Amino acid sequence: MPVRFKRIIPTFLGTISLAGIMIGSAYARPGVAAPKKKNFSVLHNFAGGMGSGAVPFSGLVQDGAGNFYGTTVEGGALGAGTVFRLTAKGKETVLYSFGDGSDGGIPYANPVLDGQGSLYGTASSGGDHSCNCGVVFKVDDSGQEVLLHTFTGGSDGATPYGGLAFDKRGNLYGTTNLGGAGCNCGTVFELSPDGTEKILHAFAGGNDGAYPYYDSGVLPDKRGSLYGVTYEGGGSCNCGTIYKIDSGGHETVLYAFAGGGDGAYPQSTLIADKSGNLYGTTKYGGASDAGSVFELATDNTETTLYSFSGGDGANPQAGLVIDKNNNLYGTTQAGGTANAGTVFKITPAGGELVLHAFTGGTDGDQPFAPLFPGRKNELYGTATGGGKNGFGTVFQVKSKS
Repeated sequence: MPVRFKRIIPTFLGTISLAGIMIGSAYARPGVAAPKKKNFSVLHNFAGGMGSGAVPFSGLVQDGAGNFYGTTVEGGALGAGTVFRLTAKGKETVLYSFGDGSDGGIPYANPVLDGQGSLYGTASSGGDHSCNCGVVFKVDDSGQEVLLHTFTGGSDGATPYGGLAFDKRGNLYGTTNLGGAGCNCGTVFELSPDGTEKILHAFAGGNDGAYPYYDSGVLPDKRGSLYGVTYEGGGSCNCGTIYKIDSGGHETVLYAFAGGGDGAYPQSTLIADKSGNLYGTTKYGGASDAGSVFELATDNTETTLYSFSGGDGANPQAGLVIDKNNNLYGTTQAGGTANAGTVFKITPAGGELVLHAFTGGTDGDQPFAPLFPGRKNELYGTATGGGKNGFGTVFQVKSKS
């Protein structure tokens, strides 16, 4: 029987996030062919240049017709990244090319899709020329961009790496890595449909948390609360936090990572199961300091479900997807047989299965983004490098191997 995936939550259509600025051509490992696996295939090879994106740090979203959408941090007509559409057969159309000027540039995060076919996302740079602090944008199905907010680097935030989430009223929620009153440690913001920004929380460092990083978007619940992670802050370790912001804007730190077996430096957007337990990844920490998959129960008890050790994957940076049997699926940026990253499955009992280990060749290299669950038992994702042209791939992998 095919695996039927649950959508993460009912109140938003997708998420963001993904780590370290690298040049796409540096990812290619010439002469390394992909292993022949029935469960894995490359749907698209990015080519760079004017007609194609390059170096996709974002994951994918899909419309009702089966088309995929995402962003790249390079490529396009002006070299500052793209918003792209990909047919189910892998044909790419660049919907919008960023110029890294007032329109924004270098988008790392997944876009989100509304019911009219418009895409909403964040670009980490561009906007106000005096600040270059990033923007929130909308691109319609004809490729026209509208700027919803330009960050100024002050109390309104700066450098949005994470993606956005919708609520039922059409408000958007997201995070910035920098800016905010006082500490310059990042923010959680709300953007109304008319583009009015409201800062829900400015991180203060220390126990409060600091610096929401790549893929560190927020997870809304039905009561209007938001859940997320910070890459740093939280206790003496400074190894990151899991936080909640209630509908009144009050922040509560639910868990502070200690940097050992419990994990360290989370930057993934959280997901929730039917019972309200939260799941995510940490880039470091765990038994071998190669990262972990964790669960935060509703009583705020943290459990390390799996610790990576290198050969099985290392340094996961993106969020997870969950199926009806509570199996978790994700990517690691490194580790595996070629240290080029993996696609993995974690069972509820804590067992791991590597669904694919990247070679750094034609199959792709270093996946940073979360996976997108297909309609049957397939998962779709992006790799930042590798592929036929060295600029990254869109791939499909079966969830059963």
